Amino acid sequence: MKFRSVKFNMVFCVLLIIAVLPAMAVKKTALEPGPSSVKPVEYNRDRLVMMAVEGEIAAPGFTESPYVIDPQGKIHVVPGTGSITYNFRTGDSAVNIAGEHVEPAVSLYNLGTKGDRSSEESRALNTLACIGNRVRILSGDAKGAEGWVIGKHGGLEHVMVDFPDAQVFDKLAIGDDMQIRAYGLGMEFINVKDIKIFSAGPELIDALTRAGLGITKEGKLRIPVTHLVPAKILGSGLGSDQVYRGDYDIQLFDKTTVKKYNLDTLRFGDIVAIIDADHSYGRIYLTGAVSVGVISHSASDIAGHGPGMTSLFTSPSGNIEPVIDAGANLAKLLNIR
Repeated sequence: MKFRSVKFNMVFCVLLIIAVLPAMAVKKTALEPGPSSVKPVEYNRDRLVMMAVEGEIAAPGFTESPYVIDPQGKIHVVPGTGSITYNFRTGDSAVNIAGEHVEPAVSLYNLGTKGDRSSEESRALNTLACIGNRVRILSGDAKGAEGWVIGKHGGLEHVMVDFPDAQVFDKLAIGDDMQIRAYGLGMEFINVKDIKIFSAGPELIDALTRAGLGITKEGKLRIPVTHLVPAKILGSGLGSDQVYRGDYDIQLFDKTTVKKYNLDTLRFGDIVAIIDADHSYGRIYLTGAVSVGVISHSASDIAGHGPGMTSLFTSPSGNIEPVIDAGANLAKLLNIR
């Protein structure tokens, strides 16, 4: 009887220890969190120039023929670029849409003194404006409302903006003037090597940092992205000698590749990584290079075209470590929706 009692007490003590250990471990973890796996990026923020650029809401337009012919010879007649797009905004599908190069939310342009898209004022708007910059409405019923720059579209020289207050859209009119606090051009990282930066505002850097942007112990720039995209399917945008303006289209005609990389789920505002692409001085195929950008216009039925990506970062040596994160979208990063 005494032996059985001792044995029972020993078993009870063992069970008690097993029950208490997890609670102790949780308490220790909560009180003593481990060090972050990345360190924050440092850049020349105090040297960056902030200046105003202006644009007005662009009207939609069509060429003489409304037809769009796809690679199979099928004809499509659908909405296209410009205007106020009420039902496709940041965070919405850039693929499942009956449209052609549709620009999310609001499209701005500046025809300048020349009255065309090649004016110096147009180039300034499209070069100086950076993703994440603040925009304020200067005229019309929505005067005073503020939002964010979310993309750029080459050829048409449009800058797209979105607003967290959905009621703003009901007050907007084509031609309304807006001013952007352009801030970010000339940005350089100080504590990470072989990274060039394009069109990324400090506001976006702050938002990405909260989402996991930083430098790994191996010295790589870790960036949260929603998708990886192979450079072999990139099209329109090749041939340019710079990526500060314009965009780079992801062709979606090869269904095997689309399925493999889950590209039918691309959304406006997604941060994506292009594998084997260098954007340092134009866009080229380069094995091992990594470039990162944001989806800024919709899919297309035209050969060589597709969802457009505005370039943000590139590393010819591949010193970027993209990490898949479904939340890496401007809607969440900038608290737009």
